Amino acid sequence: MEQKQRRVGTVSRGIRCPIIREGDDIAKIVADSVLEAAEYEGFEIRDRDVISVTESVVARAQGNYATVQNIADDVKAKLGGGTVGVIFPILSRNRFAICLRGIAMGAKKVVIMFSYPSDEVGNELVSLDKLDAAGVNPYSDVLTLEKYRELFGVNLHEFTGVDYVEYYGNLVRECGAEVEIIFANHAEAVLDYADHVLCCDIHTRARTKRILKAAGAKVVCGLDDIMNSPVNGSGCNESYGLLGSNKSTEDKVKLFPNNCKPVVLDIQKRIMEKTGKHVEVMVYGDGAFKDPKGKIWELADPVVSPAFTDGLIGTPNELKLKYLADNDFKDLSGEALKEAISASIKAKDGDLKGNMASQGTTPRQLTDLIGSLCDLTSGSGDTGTPVVLVQGYFDNYTN
Repeated sequence: MEQKQRRVGTVSRGIRCPIIREGDDIAKIVADSVLEAAEYEGFEIRDRDVISVTESVVARAQGNYATVQNIADDVKAKLGGGTVGVIFPILSRNRFAICLRGIAMGAKKVVIMFSYPSDEVGNELVSLDKLDAAGVNPYSDVLTLEKYRELFGVNLHEFTGVDYVEYYGNLVRECGAEVEIIFANHAEAVLDYADHVLCCDIHTRARTKRILKAAGAKVVCGLDDIMNSPVNGSGCNESYGLLGSNKSTEDKVKLFPNNCKPVVLDIQKRIMEKTGKHVEVMVYGDGAFKDPKGKIWELADPVVSPAFTDGLIGTPNELKLKYLADNDFKDLSGEALKEAISASIKAKDGDLKGNMASQGTTPRQLTDLIGSLCDLTSGSGDTGTPVVLVQGYFDNYTN
């Protein structure tokens, strides 16, 4: 009897779950929600399906929160409580403003050094066209607030309508600290204003810290060094500190989930016990993609996935079907072409790096690719699907 051929490849399903609260058994809720969805919607769990859980519900279940006072206490203890240079912050009310409140409460003066024309993830302070017209070189020129206003005036964020320069300055003053604002793209520029420095960049933080230490800064910390252990009973993130945090309330942040590898292993085990299927599981936050219009790079978390099962280690190892069709098998068509391509896939090397037939495939981490798919599937609003089930991701043309 001829085997029935599948006609569908990868499927991404948002899975609805109960509202997660602190102390909930997140692994049980996730596994039960996926199994209930499968029964209700009439699909089956398969080996190598991927269950992805958004970091926010994992952190919420952990109760991984910190108050602005916790942040202030940690900043004061680690940076001295005097003048603190706060360099390369991202422009975000949700991501950074609440952290800045805590930082300001832990210092007498804050020197904010913005990168320009945009922050690290693409939020624009001033357009490149305006820079060109003003004859400013962002790679070398250090601007005071007065010079910035003289040259560029008020610039509102395209999506939020916020003047982040004014907003951050006012926020520091409201917390009782003095503020000075400058604009520069080389880290050591801040040392003319402060020698205790908090590096607020995300993906370039290691380089920034290295440059400042070599240039003679007395104390250098990153956001990953703040709240990396509990402060007065708070939550923490041992690996990333304040990186990956989000505003929870006006005086509290939800931190990135801490030590959540046991969660993904527990979910994997529960699915195996209930179905006999070996699934992969990951926790995901921001996807790794860029908006071509606003030029904003989505990844404001330190990583796409802070925890995942071992089957998600590595990168795809794929052949480009159109390359095979247009080159190796350009004289074939129909069933003969299908059989030739299928044979090539079955015989492919375990590592296709450098192989012309793999050019144009995506050599990124599996967790970055799948996490981006899941972030787009679940969205960030009111869809109520903090869990995403991805099926068929590891299939190929022969399955």
